[in-house]
Amino acid sequence: MDRLDNTVRPYAWGSTTAIPQLLGVEPTGEPQAEMWMGAHPGAPSRTPRGTLVEVIETGPERELGELTVAKFGPRLPFLLKILAAGAPLSLQVHPDLAQAKEGYEDEERRGIPVDAPHRNYKDANHKPELVCALTEFDGLCGFRDPDQAAGLLDGLGVDSLKPYVDLLHAHPQDAALREVLTAVLTADRAEMARTVAEATAACTRLGGAYAPYADIAHHYPGDPGVIAAMLLNHVRLQPGEALFLGAGIPHAYLNGLAVEIMANSDNVLRCGLTPKHVDVPELLRIVRFQPSDPGVLRPEASPDGEEVYETPIDEFRLSRYVLPEGGARHDLTRPTPQILLCTAGAVRAGEHELRAGQSVFVPAGETAEVTGSGTLFRATVVA
Repeated sequence: MDRLDNTVRPYAWGSTTAIPQLLGVEPTGEPQAEMWMGAHPGAPSRTPRGTLVEVIETGPERELGELTVAKFGPRLPFLLKILAAGAPLSLQVHPDLAQAKEGYEDEERRGIPVDAPHRNYKDANHKPELVCALTEFDGLCGFRDPDQAAGLLDGLGVDSLKPYVDLLHAHPQDAALREVLTAVLTADRAEMARTVAEATAACTRLGGAYAPYADIAHHYPGDPGVIAAMLLNHVRLQPGEALFLGAGIPHAYLNGLAVEIMANSDNVLRCGLTPKHVDVPELLRIVRFQPSDPGVLRPEASPDGEEVYETPIDEFRLSRYVLPEGGARHDLTRPTPQILLCTAGAVRAGEHELRAGQSVFVPAGETAEVTGSGTLFRATVVA
């Protein structure tokens, strides 16, 4: 079992205080957006034996177990993060596995450098993800019913939004959402900037259900993604609640602190709220234009106290233990690799004392006994 030393990524949208407060350290004044735990080559966790990438490469079956290697290959299939949003992230979707393979192979054939700003597919993997709130956490997830979206847009009283309202009423659900998102993202940028400015003023004036969009527009003035965001469900998670985000589901995180886990991929198609590349034709190929309920996950404890967040994929399995003072010892030994992350209190995992924000990597099959009082997240795979 190895204690992990993890990299914090300073993306501009990150909170300046949330991760330092969790870790019990002084803020630097700079944004601290994500703390990565895993073997992603972009920022692998460090251990006394080397980076986690190096540790796994020296003995994949020893570290990951035969079942994991047989199913996913000689790499850790997931990336665990602490995410601290101080401003909205980009509005985005992720491809399914077949789309990712097709897109990656196409860009490889065309010789697009993997680090090119207009490249869509960094790898051939899909990127389903699960986000679990540690504080109140706001996000956008999945399309609203078109009639509800039309009502929200119409309530702004902005004349240039009337054609979108009419489109949302005039077509079957899937076609209506596709037509409006296409129109928003392909509109003349100067005209759209004026529309967004008028919509922003109305959102600020009206407040209530419009308040999240006023805040989004404050961070991204004139961005077409402000209007696109109003087509989506707004969700506010309470601590312990989670969202699963599958392929093709448009989403954005707005603010709050959370644990996030995903398949080990970096494939993102952006819809807006970003200065980065937006490939509209490819985006429209990937987005699933069906209205949906966000589907907030609330786990129930099993007899041994493990609370599992059920998802339909195998690359990761996230669960939580809320350990009471003086509680029993828990044996978390599994034939698959694990990362254990403490987010509150003090938990002892093997020989390691973990406090909030601290984590360990547990190789497959290694004894993992846990005691203490606090909250512990467990990340592993289904193999």
